[in-house]
Amino acid sequence: MNLLKVLKRVSMLMALLIMLACNETKSLKKVSVDGETKVSHPSLIITAQGVEDIRNNLGSIPIFDKTLEETKAIVDAEIEKGIDVPVPKDYSGGYTHEQHKKNYVNMQKAGVLYQILNDEKYAKYVKDMLFAYKNLYPTLPVHPQPRSYARGKLFWQCLNDSNWLVYTSQAYDCIYNYLSKEERDDLEITLFKPFADFISIENPQFFNRVHNHSTWGSVAVGMIALVMEDDSLLNRALYGIKGLDMDPSMKDNDGGFINKDGKAGFYANLEEPFSPDGYYTEGPYYQRYASYPFLIFAQALQNKKPDLGVFKFKDSVLLKSVNALLNLSDADGDFFLLNDSQKGMSYYNSALVSAVDIAYQFGGKNPELLSIAKKQDQVTLDDAGLSVALGIKNDLEKPFVKRSVQLTDGPNGDQGAVGILRKNPIEVVFKYTAHGLSHGHFDKLSFALFDNGDEVVQDYGLARYVNIEQKGGGNYLKENKTWAKQTIAHNTLVQNQTSHFQGKYSIGSKYHSNQYIFNVSNNNVQVASAKESNAYPGTNMHRTMVLIQDENYTNPIVLDILRVNSSTQNQYDLPFYYLGQLMQTNFEYNKLEVPSVLGKSDGYQHLYKEATAKSSGDNMQLNWLHNNKFYTYTAVTNAADEIILARIGANDPEYNLRNEPSLIIRKKGVKDALFVSSIESHGTYNPVTELAIDAYSNIDKIEVAYNSVDYTAVRIIMKSKEEKLFVICNNDNQENKTHSITLNGTTYSWKGVFTLI
Repeated sequence: MNLLKVLKRVSMLMALLIMLACNETKSLKKVSVDGETKVSHPSLIITAQGVEDIRNNLGSIPIFDKTLEETKAIVDAEIEKGIDVPVPKDYSGGYTHEQHKKNYVNMQKAGVLYQILNDEKYAKYVKDMLFAYKNLYPTLPVHPQPRSYARGKLFWQCLNDSNWLVYTSQAYDCIYNYLSKEERDDLEITLFKPFADFISIENPQFFNRVHNHSTWGSVAVGMIALVMEDDSLLNRALYGIKGLDMDPSMKDNDGGFINKDGKAGFYANLEEPFSPDGYYTEGPYYQRYASYPFLIFAQALQNKKPDLGVFKFKDSVLLKSVNALLNLSDADGDFFLLNDSQKGMSYYNSALVSAVDIAYQFGGKNPELLSIAKKQDQVTLDDAGLSVALGIKNDLEKPFVKRSVQLTDGPNGDQGAVGILRKNPIEVVFKYTAHGLSHGHFDKLSFALFDNGDEVVQDYGLARYVNIEQKGGGNYLKENKTWAKQTIAHNTLVQNQTSHFQGKYSIGSKYHSNQYIFNVSNNNVQVASAKESNAYPGTNMHRTMVLIQDENYTNPIVLDILRVNSSTQNQYDLPFYYLGQLMQTNFEYNKLEVPSVLGKSDGYQHLYKEATAKSSGDNMQLNWLHNNKFYTYTAVTNAADEIILARIGANDPEYNLRNEPSLIIRKKGVKDALFVSSIESHGTYNPVTELAIDAYSNIDKIEVAYNSVDYTAVRIIMKSKEEKLFVICNNDNQENKTHSITLNGTTYSWKGVFTLI
């Protein structure tokens, strides 16, 4: 008999046995279990009512049925292998680490399968696993690997122990009624309560803070508290440990303050890192990681304690955060690399499957989210996943359209922002945010560029091979601090070969850049502009990114204007990290027979100087090929400027860094400087036909037509002889103010902060 026929019979029988439970707006019904009045189970993520609804729809909801079959195959294979609960000894990527991760994921899946399929083999698997952990856990000291500021027991850090409890709580909820009262008491007294106490009371430096780590810790304690109906634990999860006297100067392994402001608990972690727009200050990579505990706990709280109104907290910031995170991805769904980020992380990650489903169910069933779920091609096996599956089945989805958007940073949205300019196929990501807690990088006013999902001008991301044991146990490498966090690793200005804020978190965490203007009202001329005045004392930076579309050209042009004013003379370096193969330059360079190291510190020690050139005082151009597309970088230079062709990889004895190219424009001995450049995507190469089409730039020249305290004007002269003049007001961002300048006897007038003539 096939699975679907069994499911149909099971659903008819179990409909009589399933207790009534709440939907997302009603309280869960109390029932009698072993003579005690308890909330019905399951009740966290999948509810008793949800189980009934799922069973009634099985066989007619393709994406849910497909996910169920795939999950069943995975768990069945693990059951066949038998239970393995090894004594912990490894870092990330090592055998014991990966086995314990696999165990908690499979327990959660098996618990859900037990509820949906009513097959006791899944409940028995979870029960046997839990009792294996119950026997092991009391025997464990702290983990033998000493690297973390908060060592776990099952894992090398409390963060991963918290992961285990978040997932395992769901499994326990699913088999709660399968266990006897004596078995539940044994698990709770011997395993769950000591586990919750260990990651909280015994590790306050991990638990009592605002960080993605403590989010996982709070949710772990809160999830098991909801299953056990332990109000004391739940209060600890929501509001942190009260009465602690913690040293405000304590730091974690990444150099971030642990609890400088005394804030802690789930609500504090909702309030502080999220802006009103739903941007998470650590950046999209860690927002993706934290979104699972944030949303899964919110779902559980809504199901069990709807009176808390968690999804309405801070003007529904959790629901907004899902939309924000999706907008922080490129055309392929990969997240932009702001702060510590691994390339390739995308909304196909399981955390985002859960986030999309929960946001759909509890956020008004936005049909655009269904199109993302359809691309993900899977749903969660719970009430939210059923809602999404039914929406897709009923053809309700609409395209999720990513538009140009500015996402503010800071609890009140007043600590800078990320500006994203989009004009198909180009996406410009401009960063003028707060530091981003301990995962932040020292790169004010940096940018990256994408072409139809291909990263073309890159942000390096993090220096880490996540969960690859061969590389530092899968953890952060030392080069993350010496290279990836440093300013020279990004596409932004470096003064005197020193990183912004001296590369010190204690300084950088105090400041943020300031938005000057973000205007995308005209889809053909989009502008994001911001200022930074604290990265270098006495120096002010003002950068403007412009996306210009001309009907005569296939792709838009990116115009970049960076003004620097200082009270002292300095050396200014502006790096440009293009990805691909250099094709041609319009300047003659001297390639060194033996590359030299560019500097001694602040990331410069990791750059090879491969070639140098002196500017002719005219435009310099670099033409390159990436993924069979041609690009050209054109920059205004002065006769005294030095051009450096560099490559990442110096002082890297273990080959931890990617050996990728950079071009650096260097200005020496100046107080004030103006960097003006453009980037074009203009042609293609077909390796089959071996034809190169439009391989050369469409720009003949760019020039500074005017530059003063008040205005900067840049002229773009195309090879077609068409000219464009972009003008921006440097110190007046009033949208309704009228301005005018005179160039070569011609007066130009306009209303607003900028104009394109």
